[in-house]
Amino acid sequence: MAYAYLFKYIIIGDTGVGKSCLLLQFTDKRFQPVHDLTIGVEFGARMITIDGKQIKLQIWDTAGQESFRSITRSYYRGAAGALLVYDITRRDTFNHLTTWLEDARQHSNSNMVIMLIANKSDLESRREVKKEEGEAFAREHGLIFMETSAKTASNVEEAFINTAKEIYEKIQEGVFDINNEDAHILAMFLAVF
Repeated sequence: MAYAYLFKYIIIGDTGVGKSCLLLQFTDKRFQPVHDLTIGVEFGARMITIDGKQIKLQIWDTAGQESFRSITRSYYRGAAGALLVYDITRRDTFNHLTTWLEDARQHSNSNMVIMLIANKSDLESRREVKKEEGEAFAREHGLIFMETSAKTASNVEEAFINTAKEIYEKIQEGVFDINNEDAHILAMFLAVF
């Protein structure tokens, strides 16, 4: 199927925060309660429409383990968007956000759109990180913020699509130069990998 733009996303965050489940929910509309640890990187894709234009989202789901950090860093190249994910029931995953964000900003284009995802909102009774804390972190670092549940699909669609809308707006505003390969956005029927 033809598309006007191809946006590469990377999903980052600690092991077990639900990165693979978010990808599966967005691409296949299903939840898999037991999921093997991601080894290196997994991949998914889906077509969406923004402003009447077909846009292909190419989504790279990275391993959260420290031992894979050097491998996953190479996947930042060319990413127009990132979903930075933490688990609301695990304070340590929130505490590690700064490290993940520094990594993302060091290895990617400065205009990359980053959405902070507070995942597992269906586990409210086990919450360790308040929504206000996530909002404050996002505000402080210039990120978009959303709470999601890969299990119930709450806000999963919105997270991916709102990130794409921000990228699309940056193209329209000329922030991303789609004719410049160094702009790290893939457009106009380009195929990668």
